[in-house]
Amino acid sequence: MRLPSVSADVKLTGTPFFVLAILLLPLSIGLLMYLWNRVRGPQALRFGARLLMVVFAQLTAVTLVFVVVNNDNQLYSSWDDLLGTGSHVRAVPVPPPADATVAANGPDQPKVVQQFTSVDDKAVPKDVKTTELKGRVSGVDGEVLVWTPPQYDDPAYKDKKFPVVELLVGFPGSSSAWFGSMNVSKQLAPLMKSGQIAPFILVSPRVVLLEGHVDTGCADVPGKVNAETWLARDVPQMVLDNFRAEPGPEHWAVAGYSAGGHCAARLAIAHPNRYHAGVSLSGYNDPAGESDSLTAKDPHLREVSNPVYLLQHAQTPPNVGLYVTGKKGDGFEDALALQKNAKAPTAVTPVEVNGPHLTSTWEPLVPQVFTWLTQTIGKTG
Repeated sequence: MRLPSVSADVKLTGTPFFVLAILLLPLSIGLLMYLWNRVRGPQALRFGARLLMVVFAQLTAVTLVFVVVNNDNQLYSSWDDLLGTGSHVRAVPVPPPADATVAANGPDQPKVVQQFTSVDDKAVPKDVKTTELKGRVSGVDGEVLVWTPPQYDDPAYKDKKFPVVELLVGFPGSSSAWFGSMNVSKQLAPLMKSGQIAPFILVSPRVVLLEGHVDTGCADVPGKVNAETWLARDVPQMVLDNFRAEPGPEHWAVAGYSAGGHCAARLAIAHPNRYHAGVSLSGYNDPAGESDSLTAKDPHLREVSNPVYLLQHAQTPPNVGLYVTGKKGDGFEDALALQKNAKAPTAVTPVEVNGPHLTSTWEPLVPQVFTWLTQTIGKTG
């Protein structure tokens, strides 16, 4: 049974809820101090009332800390995501084989024309747009955020097509996080204007798709979800149909952090007909790196979803480049394992970093990541 959603009038990431959380903390402490010696009745009743007041004060403190952390890291974008009550799987069809020459639906299908609006999140810049996409091939429905570079609307570039980078968040994670806590567009816009970094179209699709706080592992799991098809076929096709995007894989990349880094490496290796580059920031190879991963719970899925396994069992080494960062004990060993198992033309660039497993560690890496992407997929004719 699905739980009822909390009213959309009180948004989880909205200013009203943040202000409410701030006000409730001193109110609960003041109430505790004022009523502590004014409680009347039997001793058991007085004890129970005081205990409730203490618990209420603690809950308001925990709530405020949660709101601050969630707003900074954008882990949950809605009440449904927080409570695990939102499913974005409309159906789970068997995806048809992907044509190696197209992103998804094939030339005989009508274009996926979408309407775009501003993102209703104060942490996201106003020039980021969002759309609700119904995945034609995957059966997945979800929001997709898109940002176009400064050159996109310049008349001098009106006939220009642009390279594309799909951005994947960790788990849990909001599709807004790359533009909010990672500040990807704010960091890159001036570098694109100055020509230091190529002008990329940036795309951030929803990755939290299932109820019950379950990570899809970005995989197609029969009867459960077609997350891989959503990310590697439906979303790219929508981008191609609505934007001046370069169609060839040599101009496409997928990048992510944490669980999104695992997905980025896996998708790039599995789909060299769509991506020529993958970026994993503090990702992992074994799906069990995320305890809530759907693919980690099945021995076969766990094995075949490991990027190392994909490299070892590829019919021909995929023509992709991987940029993989991590610190010792948090992704660096995984990067070295990928490098060890890569055969030309697959190329792996491991980068050792320091810092906690947080967006505060990955945000400063954005310029150097996109400098590498400029050299790898950003060169257009």
